[in-house]
Amino acid sequence: MAEKIAWNGVLISVQPRIRLSRSFDQRSHTYLGYTLRVRGCIGTEEREFLVGVGAGAHAKHHFRSGDTVSGDALPVADPRLETVELYKISNLKVTGHREVEEETQPPPWRGVPPPLPVYRERGHRRLAARTYQEKCTSCMWGCKMAVEMIVDQWNPSLRRYRTETFCYGPRSCSFYKSGPARRVPGRHGMTYTEEDWVDDEATSHRGLDE
Repeated sequence: MAEKIAWNGVLISVQPRIRLSRSFDQRSHTYLGYTLRVRGCIGTEEREFLVGVGAGAHAKHHFRSGDTVSGDALPVADPRLETVELYKISNLKVTGHREVEEETQPPPWRGVPPPLPVYRERGHRRLAARTYQEKCTSCMWGCKMAVEMIVDQWNPSLRRYRTETFCYGPRSCSFYKSGPARRVPGRHGMTYTEEDWVDDEATSHRGLDE
């Protein structure tokens, strides 16, 4: 059995931790909690790393950038199903208070992320992976999802895995770039292309600045 690893550091960002399941033109989401991007120590290493926490922990601590946190955690059992390195946290502590500073004008948005049902209600648009990496890793509306794809509905054991990046933020965001349409493999070599209307439909209930 894996042993828990001690970790500590300062939060660079807090984002939703969501898994996306795809089966050709169908998709569903599993809302796992939140991803803490930490700069600090993981075991004996000093570096940046990702920790997964549950919705209950976030409701208690209201994590945001600048918090100093620590805990013990397990390495994820299946990295294909997670974008974080560590989860199943114990001894979770916020040991340092964030500094009160005047925030720069967003984007990116760096406040306390809302409850997961808010993300579900807002809906997302695809986000170019390069834009996410360069502009959005510190934004509470950005999300990098682990994606599990059932290639053949008649043979569910045939699956593929990848990651995809999404934006839950205002549609007027000046940083936003959609990137290429996503393609999903299907049985007998078929491919489904997720066109722009899917994103438009998912976010059409929001105004440009919502």
